[in-house]
Amino acid sequence: MVKALLTLPLLLFSLGLLAQDDYPTLKQLEERLKQLDIGFQEANLKSLGKTEGGKDIWLLELGTGSLHQKPAMVVAGGVEGFHLLGVEMSLQLAKKLLTDNKAILEKSSFYIFPNLSPDAYEQYFAPLKYERRGNAAKIDHDRDGRISEDGYEDLNDDGLITMMRIASPTGDHVPMEHRPELLRPANPQKGEKGQYLYKSEGTDKDKDGSFNEDPEEGIAFNKSLTYQFPAFETLAGDFPVSQVESRFLLDYLYEHPNIYTVFTFGPADNLSKPLAHDPQKASERVVTSIQKEDQILNEWISGKYRKHLPEDPFHNGNQGTDGDFFQWAYFHFGRLSLSTPGWFLPKQKDENEDVYSSQKDNFLAWADKQGMQDHMVEWVKVEHPDFPDHTVEVGGLKPFVLHNPPFHQVDSLAQIHTEFIVELATMHPQLSFIDMKTETLDRGLTRIKVKLFNDSPLPTHTALGKKSRWLKKIRVELSIAAENLLSGEKITLIDHLDAYGSREFSWIVKDGKTLTIKAGAPHTGTVSLDIAL
Repeated sequence: MVKALLTLPLLLFSLGLLAQDDYPTLKQLEERLKQLDIGFQEANLKSLGKTEGGKDIWLLELGTGSLHQKPAMVVAGGVEGFHLLGVEMSLQLAKKLLTDNKAILEKSSFYIFPNLSPDAYEQYFAPLKYERRGNAAKIDHDRDGRISEDGYEDLNDDGLITMMRIASPTGDHVPMEHRPELLRPANPQKGEKGQYLYKSEGTDKDKDGSFNEDPEEGIAFNKSLTYQFPAFETLAGDFPVSQVESRFLLDYLYEHPNIYTVFTFGPADNLSKPLAHDPQKASERVVTSIQKEDQILNEWISGKYRKHLPEDPFHNGNQGTDGDFFQWAYFHFGRLSLSTPGWFLPKQKDENEDVYSSQKDNFLAWADKQGMQDHMVEWVKVEHPDFPDHTVEVGGLKPFVLHNPPFHQVDSLAQIHTEFIVELATMHPQLSFIDMKTETLDRGLTRIKVKLFNDSPLPTHTALGKKSRWLKKIRVELSIAAENLLSGEKITLIDHLDAYGSREFSWIVKDGKTLTIKAGAPHTGTVSLDIAL
């Protein structure tokens, strides 16, 4: 495609400096991606394929020169269909890299997947809104031989799927003490008796005793990957990586060994709060805990990240869920894997000056301070065919508000995260040769000594990556005929170099005037040194 057809003023105007007041539709997403592709030589847009629902799985490659020969960062948005923020953050990051941070594109490449759940994402713009996770595949979730026969129903005709509270002596929920408009699980150990059954809005259409267990949606991208795959659970599928979205993505990632970092905009969070190391789980045959060295690295990066946040953030408690992408990128791909919701509310306190323990409590306290009016659906009584003798009410938090900020806040969040991502990319491993010495010996022989140095605060490999065959070792090679190499190895493979670490090499060679030493791995880049003997 011919690049740079748009002048910069026209390009900036068309890239979204118009007054957009809500998250982008799929059509707007496509238009903005294509404008980046047309307007910048450093951008290359491609569709990896289409989902079951016929939606494109977009990839935007950013970089200069040999794009796939430099350390690369993957940026993934839309890993959950309800996390609209991740899609917009990915879009704005791409634009900011191309317009304000081109220098980083000379050192690192970026592979941006702005929306990995386009089928589910579209539900936000549908007449009936709910926090959808699954794609458009036709799946019999409850395995009763019928497909999507027990989905959500809008009982109060407000265009939203919220919750039902059913007054019942057999209930297992009670109103929150300071937030009676919301419910929490009753605690029988403290003598609490439940007052309400608490279910998603709908009816038991198939009369099997469950509500909405077979919705009109397919497989959730962020629940269908190979790490800790939740077999037999709704939205997971019959086997891992069963959908084209995940297959296209993983094929691309495995075909690009130059990837060093995987950065996810999603509900999981190991940036505001680093992962904890469990020695037993980290040493088992099936590793399910971050390695100790990687925990230390996670803590250091988390400290860097928190400096970009304006206030002490409230952590949502999600540090990975079964079958998700964030954990797969570390445990099965061996890369530095970082994830953030992208939006953190400051910690709120109750009337006793105690910090709230739940995300909903913290959100509602913040919303009150902000004067927000449009985040709750008031409880209204409805007639329910499955509970004819009970009081049934529909209401609660509106879908999407807990995970996505008001749109006018996104620009500042995108700027904060662009600054952090650029800072992180500048720290990708940087190999160089230092302290090179040659010594002339008898009989036309020459001794060569040199150190390979990692001039970076990040190691060349994660601790788990060293154990994984998917992260290639550093190859050090001397360009000399084997018969002229008297001491030392022509090719040496190195497991890793620590942050600011080095390794010394020594060779004795004969009958040569010049030679070249090369060192590198796909995810570290390659350096070379020409030596005149």
